[in-house]
This record gives sequence, structure tokens and C-alpha cells, in this order.
Amino acid sequence: MPQEFILLGLSSHPEVRLALFVAFLALYLVTLLGNLLTILLVGSDPLLHTPMYFFLTNLSLLEVGYTSSVLPQMLAHLLAEHRDISLARCMAQMYLFLAFGITECFLLTVMSYDRYVAICLPLHYPLLMAKRRCIAMVTTSWAGSFLVSAVNTVSTFQLSFCGHQEIDHFLCEMPAMVSLACAGKGQAQIVMSVSCVFTLVCPLSLIVLSYARILGTVLNIPSTAGRHKSFSTCSSHLVVVSLFFGTVISMYLRPRSSSSVGQLKTSSVFYITITPVLNPIIYSLRNKEVICALRKMMGKDVGVQALPEQ
Repeated sequence: MPQEFILLGLSSHPEVRLALFVAFLALYLVTLLGNLLTILLVGSDPLLHTPMYFFLTNLSLLEVGYTSSVLPQMLAHLLAEHRDISLARCMAQMYLFLAFGITECFLLTVMSYDRYVAICLPLHYPLLMAKRRCIAMVTTSWAGSFLVSAVNTVSTFQLSFCGHQEIDHFLCEMPAMVSLACAGKGQAQIVMSVSCVFTLVCPLSLIVLSYARILGTVLNIPSTAGRHKSFSTCSSHLVVVSLFFGTVISMYLRPRSSSSVGQLKTSSVFYITITPVLNPIIYSLRNKEVICALRKMMGKDVGVQALPEQ
């Protein structure tokens, strides 16, 4: 087992690497600012102390951890001549990156359930989405994710790398590490496939089922205004689900033979940098309650407050 690896990164050209450094640094700072601001706004405004915003706070928190497990090192390597990473740091990065990513899959599923209950079972919402239940769902999502991540990380680093050190990627991601191995790939690929079914296919199936039920309920609403209001409460979540699951599935469930290294890197860049920076924008700029909370924090008169969504 090599004691360190070399990450080849996105480019070997100094000018390109400098341009990438500036772009990714800007994206990272905007991601931190947007998600930390969301956490602050929800925590400071009592009108936002509802299940939907509780889940949104957790989503923002994990986005901060998700990007921070990769981008600081990636930025350092874009400016460094030697892009090596120790075995311990590589293992830690894979473990944290997978844990945060899987948590997002589970949390987006919980958020779709919240929308299902709010629209399809509104009379039961206070009971089904009670504070204790919400905390239990979120805690299970975090704990289960870190457990699944541990299994994947251990199975990956039990492989034989035969002294191979160069990883054609900008982080220690599981598919890239399995491709680097010279023996024992089959078992690791089986573990990865089973994990993908549990953490990607099953959550996405539950989300699709939730929205199928939501669609059936909304179409039965007689008024156009009522249908529009119901759809608007789900649109932000649907956009985030499409962006995140679309890119992650293209990375982990696409046949290896049909994926070039460049395509895999592009998919990773998108769901590591683009999706986290878009989440607070998608959820906040279209949300009257969050905008009102921001205006209150800035000391501006917000007039009559809108009631928070369930």
C-alpha cells in the first residue's frame, strides 16, 4: 500500500490552473457565505422554525462540510508544484466526502416526504412532522450515512495498488481509487454498486413516489391559484434534486466503459462546486419568508410578514 498518492488534478497547464483557482475560490466563498447565511437566518427568525427550514438548515450545514472536504485541498493543489496527498489524508477525504454526499441523498428524501405530508396529508402534518420525528429522521440520515461511508472507505483501501500512486482526479473519490487498483476490484465494485442502490436508487425512487402522490393531489385542487401555490412549494426542492441526483448518478451508475476520465471529472466538479453554491440561491431567492428574515436582519421594514409554509 503506497503511503502517499499523487492527484493529477484538472490540468497540467499553469495558466489554466491559475484560472481554475480563481473560479473555484470564488465558488467556494459564495458557497460558504450563502449556506452559513441560510443557517443564521433560520436560527434567528422564529417564523422559520418549521420542519421545512429545519431540514434546509441541515442541508446548508452538510453543504459546508461537503465542499470543505474537497475544495481547500483542491485550491492548494492548483497552485502547488507537487500535488501529493498522504494515505491518511486520502482516506479521511474519501470518508468525509462520501458521508456528506450520502447524507444529502437521505436528507433530500426526507424533505420530499415533508412536502408530501404538507400537501397530501395537511391535517396530519403537526403529528407526522412533530419536532421529535424531524430530529429522528435527520439523526438517522446523518448516522446512516457515516456508517455506509465507513464500509465503502474500508473496502476501497483494502485493495492492492501495486505501488501505483497517480490518481487521475482532483480528489480521492471511490471510482478513481478502484480504477487505480491492480487487484481485488471486483469486490470493491460490488460494494460500490450495492451502496449506490441503497443511497441513490432507493432515495430517488422514494422521492419520485412522493412527487407522484403530490402531483395526483395537486391536480385534484379545483382552483388554479391553489394548484400554483402547491407546485411553488415543491419547485425549489425538485430543482435541487434534479441537479444533485442527475450528476451523481451519471458518475456512480454510468458504466465505466462508457465514461471517459474527463467526463467523470466534469461530473464531480458539477456536484461538488456548482450544486452547493446553487442550493441557497434556489431555496432563498424564491422564498418570501427567507427574504423577509434577511430584511429584518438588515434592519429594514418588511411590512406584513407572510406566514411560513408548512
